[in-house]
Amino acid sequence: MTKHHPLSMASLPGLDKRYRAEKRFKLLGLLAVLSSLAFLGFLIIAITLKSFGAFTVHELALTVEKSQYEQYQNQPYQLFHDVLRQNLEGVENRIALREAVSMVVDGTEIDIIHHIEGQKNLTDNKNYQVWVLLSNTVVSALKDSDENKRLSNRQKKWLQFWRSNSQVRERFNFEFFTGGNSRDPERAGIGSALVGSAYMLLVCLFLSFGIGILAAIYLEEFAPKNKYTMFLEVNINNLATVPSIIFGLLGLSLFLNLFGLPRSAAVVGGMVLALMTMPIIIITSRIALQSVPISIREAAFSVGASRLQTVFHHVLPLALPGMLTGTILGMARALGETAPLLMIGMLAFIVEAPDTIFDPASVLPVQIFLWAESPERGFEEKTAAAILVLLVFLLIMNLTAIILRKKLEKKW
Repeated sequence: MTKHHPLSMASLPGLDKRYRAEKRFKLLGLLAVLSSLAFLGFLIIAITLKSFGAFTVHELALTVEKSQYEQYQNQPYQLFHDVLRQNLEGVENRIALREAVSMVVDGTEIDIIHHIEGQKNLTDNKNYQVWVLLSNTVVSALKDSDENKRLSNRQKKWLQFWRSNSQVRERFNFEFFTGGNSRDPERAGIGSALVGSAYMLLVCLFLSFGIGILAAIYLEEFAPKNKYTMFLEVNINNLATVPSIIFGLLGLSLFLNLFGLPRSAAVVGGMVLALMTMPIIIITSRIALQSVPISIREAAFSVGASRLQTVFHHVLPLALPGMLTGTILGMARALGETAPLLMIGMLAFIVEAPDTIFDPASVLPVQIFLWAESPERGFEEKTAAAILVLLVFLLIMNLTAIILRKKLEKKW
């Protein structure tokens, strides 16, 4: 009978060296994971800290007498200047008036009219109180005392007076989520871009999901296995790795130049992103179909089911969780794409939210790109906040894919 000896460092030459190599590999892997988490955490923390200012606005309370409004209600600029002269001490010449006007955002004269129109049916008071947005320069001075040097002595005196009399307030910036783009960072919002992104994703989902799923079912279940099918499969796999800007060039020449579809429209953006997303959906759907055991198909065939019945009644319901997961991940990639949308002219300055998919629209990634290029300092916070919103949407979509897979998948 052969005698077995226990494994030991002495019985196996080089075992200690192999164990040390394994420990070094584990340590390197752990360092790689920790480094990735550190970079990701640093990115999210930096964006979050930078974005805080975009979620609040600073406003100034101005008092408007009823007689002033009745006298200048058809002359907004005159009303605005008269209100400033009344509310601020020392606005006696054009230089002082210009300094006073620069402390609030452009378009304040229209805001005053709108505020009073909203109050005059609700109160019989002699005076109206309206809250107007402070300019970015004043807001920066409120947040950082070093920024006070950008204000004149007269403006510093006014600001100090407002603060001591509680005429300045800070509130949550709801308009950031409902408003459209603006030249003023204080007024700029992502509402119209969110609507444009939603329209674009709906078009992308409708086209890529329908065509991609049907193509995957045909290639996996019905197509003959020959060199033509193999050629088609290889090209679909290659399309999934093509840079996204190439799809933008294709959309520019095909949808805009050849078909004459409207530039900057959500329907064109959705079609371009559908071209980009379709290979991903086809590949993931085919993998999901391949994961269904062959015994399911054989059992269906054995009781007389046709191939069409087998696929749609037995195989497709079991593969659907994997297909949905691939589709959601493809949509998440489409939501964050910018390059193909720039090629089809979605770089235009769009203020209003689109009513239909054929109206000019802006989308969130392009909005971020535009704000990042703006020289005004207020847009830095807006850019960070928009990136944070985009990350939240991407996180939600990825979590949805994970939950769907966990809920619907079946173990064999």
